[in-house]
Amino acid sequence: MKITVIGGTGLIGSQLVSKLREAGRTVVPASLSTGVDLLTGAGLDEVLEGAETVVNVTNSPTFDAAAPDFFRASMGHLLTAGERTGVQHQVILSIVGVDRVPQLDYYRAKTLQEDLLRNGPTAYSIVRATQFFEFMDAVLSWTSDEQTVRLPATRIQPIATADVVAALAGVATAPPLNGTVDVAGPDVFRLDELGRLTLAARQDRRTVVTDDEAGMFAAVDGDALIAGPVARLAATSYEKWLTAGPR
Repeated sequence: MKITVIGGTGLIGSQLVSKLREAGRTVVPASLSTGVDLLTGAGLDEVLEGAETVVNVTNSPTFDAAAPDFFRASMGHLLTAGERTGVQHQVILSIVGVDRVPQLDYYRAKTLQEDLLRNGPTAYSIVRATQFFEFMDAVLSWTSDEQTVRLPATRIQPIATADVVAALAGVATAPPLNGTVDVAGPDVFRLDELGRLTLAARQDRRTVVTDDEAGMFAAVDGDALIAGPVARLAATSYEKWLTAGPR
């Protein structure tokens, strides 16, 4: 089985390429750096030729109102090229609760991407993951200064990217779901609580202030980002991940 990983040089894609190769799969990583441009379709036919499965883990370059245009164009080119070259299974990485937060531009864009895939010509699978452990530093930086970090009390259920990669690899090498699977970490936290835990582990003396208007996740209501009862829960805890060393 040949598998093409679109976005194969990024945080998730590079790990997925390595994991699939370790399992003996023929894998082709594709990205702008390898000459593949999803916005124009350039290079797609070459990397999809002979591929049975395509895993798309690319991301929009922005999280704002321009994101829908990126996913509309990229999915259009990928689905068209996949049908032309005989791809049998299209897989994308999405977000748990993505269709429950319409107030966020990026989440609306990812919902559009899912809809385009569902209505496309090829059998498909959607892997929805919760927020990555590895993104916590970025979240802390959005609303911080030298003394404080302001975070909302939004409930999240974060997951290690290694566990996301394992789920993607399993789905990519299995028959199409023609549906969605959710993957999440084992524990639920308030985001402000998670910030305090992170700073303490890193001996960062800044204070976390609970502010329900701070940052992107302040727009999230209730348990929209929490995985449901049928989600696949990963084994890696945030505390264990934090103590494993620098990232």
